[in-house]
Amino acid sequence: MRRIYFLVPDITITRKIVDDLLLARVEEKHIHVIAKRGTPLEDLPEANLLQKSDFIPAVEQGLALGGATGLLAGLVAIALPPASTVIAGGVLLATTLAGAGVGSWLGGMVGMNVGNRRTKEFEDAIEAGELLVLADVPADRVMEIETRIKQHLPQVEVEQTEPRVPAFP
Repeated sequence: MRRIYFLVPDITITRKIVDDLLLARVEEKHIHVIAKRGTPLEDLPEANLLQKSDFIPAVEQGLALGGATGLLAGLVAIALPPASTVIAGGVLLATTLAGAGVGSWLGGMVGMNVGNRRTKEFEDAIEAGELLVLADVPADRVMEIETRIKQHLPQVEVEQTEPRVPAFP
């Protein structure tokens, strides 16, 4: 899945585009609209906290950093003289899991209070009254969806995020 971002000038065109995406079999749970605070979106699928904040990337970063810190703490604990080699694996596992848990929890707390870094570049346009539409579509359908969007709004600039799958597995 790839997330595409595009700005739409008003709610009427946004409604037409969302309806067209639904007809193209893009599920409503994969379409998110971000508007200026106080803008009535009526029946449009509004973006929730996961789309408006950096929660998911922050949890992932916290998990990695906390796990690495826990592993390092476990290695230090094993190096101390009273530690037995019999319990070394348990100590490493426990400290790594504890570090990963604490790191992801703290990362999530921080991420919920930080706006989505990817949507920051659109903030001025959103405050000016435009609507930002985010759509998660399969990678092989991106061009088809872009064509459908451009039928309603020919001058639109569709931006994409990088795929979540690494280039070299």
